[in-house]
Amino acid sequence: MSIRKVVKYGEPSLREPSKEVHKVSQKIKNLVADLLDTMYKQNGVGLAAPQIGENYRVFVIDVSTGDEPLNPMVFINPKIIKKSGAVISHEGCLSFPEAFTDVKRYANVMVKALDRNGRSFVLEAKDGCLLARAIQHEFDHLDGILFIDHVINRFEADEVLKKCNLPDIEVDKILDEPELTEEINVLLEEKLKKEEQKKND
Repeated sequence: MSIRKVVKYGEPSLREPSKEVHKVSQKIKNLVADLLDTMYKQNGVGLAAPQIGENYRVFVIDVSTGDEPLNPMVFINPKIIKKSGAVISHEGCLSFPEAFTDVKRYANVMVKALDRNGRSFVLEAKDGCLLARAIQHEFDHLDGILFIDHVINRFEADEVLKKCNLPDIEVDKILDEPELTEEINVLLEEKLKKEEQKKND
């Protein structure tokens, strides 16, 4: 259909919760086509409707790499029905050009949604794979939550944002995720131990 302008971090609309889709109409199908065209043009892994200024609970993902055929996935009115485990995810976002930082994510998620034809499906993504992380990232956009709200090191992330000429982290938006934080701290400790061992070997 058409390539749309991606809304950048700092625009208030990125913080607004999106509304449910009541009918997978031609308008919604056109929106899905625009999301896919824009995502591929920007070499993104996922894109949510609010990122192109459309306030609907719709996102698209394609985690295919290299020579793999394109595998576009469409999620309309998604609901995360199960989540477990924890993983450190190094993420960026098309609304944050060139900015990447470590964030907390669940390792395993199960999502229920409608496809572009309005058919219901359930999908499970495990072991902190790119799909599991992308589902959480895009789902957050529909609730006005951004990836930096899950940040592990706020000061490091602020440095990254500054270098990319983006606004500072909104401290009041950082999510309190005690269970995830606990599991992530264990992962960070293990990582540090391994690094120490390497130095000593």
